[in-house]
Amino acid sequence: MRLFPTAAVLAAAALLSACATMDGGSAAPAAATFDTARLSEHVRVLASDAYQGRGIATPAEDMTVRYLSEQYAAAGFQPGGANGSWTQDVALNRFTASNVRAQFKVGDAAIPLNQGQQITISTRLPGDHVMLADKPLVFVGYGIKAPERNWDDFKGVDVRGKVIVVLVNDADFEEPALDTFNGRAMTYYGRWTYKYEEAARQGAAGVIIVHETAPASYGWATVQNSWSGPQFDIVRANAAAERAPMEAWMQRDVAVDLFRRAGQDFEALKTSARGRDFRPVELAGATFSGSFDVATSRVTTRNVIARLPGSTHPDETILYTGHWDHIGVGEPDANGDAIFNGAVDNATGTAGLLELARLWAAGPRPERSIVMISFTAEESGLLGSEFYAANPVWPLATTVAGFNIDAMNVYGRVADVDIIGSGQSNLDARVTAEATRQGRTARPDSNPASGSYFRSDHFPLAKRGVPMAYVDGGGAFRDEPIAARDAARSEYGSRRYHQADDEWSADWDLRGQVEDLALIFNIGRDLANSRDWPEWMPGSEFGPARAPSAAQRR
Repeated sequence: MRLFPTAAVLAAAALLSACATMDGGSAAPAAATFDTARLSEHVRVLASDAYQGRGIATPAEDMTVRYLSEQYAAAGFQPGGANGSWTQDVALNRFTASNVRAQFKVGDAAIPLNQGQQITISTRLPGDHVMLADKPLVFVGYGIKAPERNWDDFKGVDVRGKVIVVLVNDADFEEPALDTFNGRAMTYYGRWTYKYEEAARQGAAGVIIVHETAPASYGWATVQNSWSGPQFDIVRANAAAERAPMEAWMQRDVAVDLFRRAGQDFEALKTSARGRDFRPVELAGATFSGSFDVATSRVTTRNVIARLPGSTHPDETILYTGHWDHIGVGEPDANGDAIFNGAVDNATGTAGLLELARLWAAGPRPERSIVMISFTAEESGLLGSEFYAANPVWPLATTVAGFNIDAMNVYGRVADVDIIGSGQSNLDARVTAEATRQGRTARPDSNPASGSYFRSDHFPLAKRGVPMAYVDGGGAFRDEPIAARDAARSEYGSRRYHQADDEWSADWDLRGQVEDLALIFNIGRDLANSRDWPEWMPGSEFGPARAPSAAQRR
């Protein structure tokens, strides 16, 4: 007995519901409608073992790019990349750490650190070897320097050449009432990307983030799988100024033991780090030593871009985005599976873009152009979208708005629409109105502490002023069996996200995915056939980046 309806049954139901009857009872030709069987088949293909986890700069990338280009063409879109191609080249450096040896030393006691177990160590600084010997350890709280919030965890303390230890997330996670960093809604200061960037600005030799599941919003297995393999970065003119030699995470229990041996109480220091008067604390008598080889190479990966030119204002663009890449092949899990298939994350979003393209091309030609971008290297730090945002094929000034898709709902229809990063732009009002038309309720992100707004491909575009919507179906399920659907959704976060078990299932109920796709299709259609230009809300940090190009939008 199947837990949820099959994709084929759902596709048939969707087709029948779309058919309107004419006089005499005959069926009128149905308008194009979202097809759950097509969505499921795209995911099945892209998340199959043949695609080897869609690792970038691997043979699997060639397979993925070819599949996407062919499917966009079959849908009726044109090449939208550089020089009339389907792709945009993205130049990256790839770093593979090996022969990792590391330890803490407190007094005469050595504490060995095994890669992937107690610690994960990597680098994104070009070179062939990293050697850190007896580096002093300094706890710098959350590692944040935010003058506009009157916050400085460094207080002028010189950490050059030292290894700093930082907490994940920001101070408000543990004590939302402080409201220094927007309460439980994580700011960019809480993201690991920021902490590594600030460590480099401070001249640290290395940075170690203390992993805790709740403030990170994922378990140690996610860290282990994401950071034990090759790391990537865009090619930088002065990488030494922007990257520390060592970037690492360590397990919480390891940190607690280290602090105790150095005469400090981890929880007490964590509490003191929530205040503006916190000052860095050197872990007396404690040092870090580590060495590892680095294989550094230059690789080229690709964004896939497809375009449907507008009939009246072809130079004005509506964007739909999502990443095609995943982790690739890693260490075998307990079942011996080493392929990280990335079915939900993000073959579902990739399939959604292909299905959106089919519907757009099947309907009346919109007045503004529609551009689909399947980004590369999201899992490596939003690098494909960062590259596009810095080197846009279609001008950002006349990009009307965009909709990002990442890890879609595969468990059935839900009551709510979560607006990730709510309050940033007046796209929220359009999302709310469309959700109401669907009989659903739009609400702010149900888990703002996870920092989802800073963890997906809309963010580099938003930073440069493009109003971007990122929505996700959430809340209570609307169809039985409720308990089974809740359990499946919960299990994904605990057992499948960034793990080898993120695999396609024929038993998925994709009606919730269809509702979410229909929502952003309808909003995009209204914008594409209007002269409206969505705007950032007053006070949004992204508004100033949009303002200088206002004259180009009329």
